[in-house]
Amino acid sequence: MTYCVAIAVDAGMVFCSDSRTNAGIDQVSTYGKMYRFGVDGQRQFVILTAGNLATTQATIAQVKRDIKERANTSLLTVETVSEAADYLGDVSLAQQEKHAKTGNSFEASFIIGGQIANSKHRIMLVYPQGNHITSSKDTPYLQIGESKYGKPILDRILTPDLNLDTCALCALVSMDSTMRSNLSVGPPIETLVYRTDTLVLNDPLRFSEDSEFLRELKRSWDQRLKDAFRQMPPFAWASSWDKSSDERNEAY
Repeated sequence: MTYCVAIAVDAGMVFCSDSRTNAGIDQVSTYGKMYRFGVDGQRQFVILTAGNLATTQATIAQVKRDIKERANTSLLTVETVSEAADYLGDVSLAQQEKHAKTGNSFEASFIIGGQIANSKHRIMLVYPQGNHITSSKDTPYLQIGESKYGKPILDRILTPDLNLDTCALCALVSMDSTMRSNLSVGPPIETLVYRTDTLVLNDPLRFSEDSEFLRELKRSWDQRLKDAFRQMPPFAWASSWDKSSDERNEAY
């Protein structure tokens, strides 16, 4: 399994992915799931991958080959991020169809985010069927892979006006929550921050299993959750609280 999340706010985008892949408890491997493409000052794209490893690797290999061979359609020729998502979906479907006759599942999902000069930055989730969706003001993030454990922090914290440092921390806490609940997701963790209109991608930060920063993030988040829990209303108040509320409603 895997977990990847992308966040798009006014200030830019944040991408975060784990690197653990497994086909059973005795077949655990490490593969990066974040890929970067672009031309500085003109366009930049980041792709996150989840699903069948053979499909994701073959898809990324074809994307690279199309760029190298200057194909008519590639990430260097599309005019919008939406067109880039359509292109990526077509490439993924073509790779899946090569193996469809075996009867096995070779499905894969992708998140592609980026910006082309003179247009707005966007993130898109590309489904195994090749179609895609984008984020919104109410939900400024997209997830693929083992998404349920890391979703609550994203729903509670993210808004379009947040700064990128806060968004990056939110993505890492989301990743930590997922790793805590699912052992098939794990480090190294890659995190990349893109600032709006820069049209330049820096190298992603890579946090290994023994990262002091990840360890401190986990410790700090755990402690603050426990502190918040201790400040919750006592359960002993429940019956009297609800009873008094009902009495007030009857009075009206």
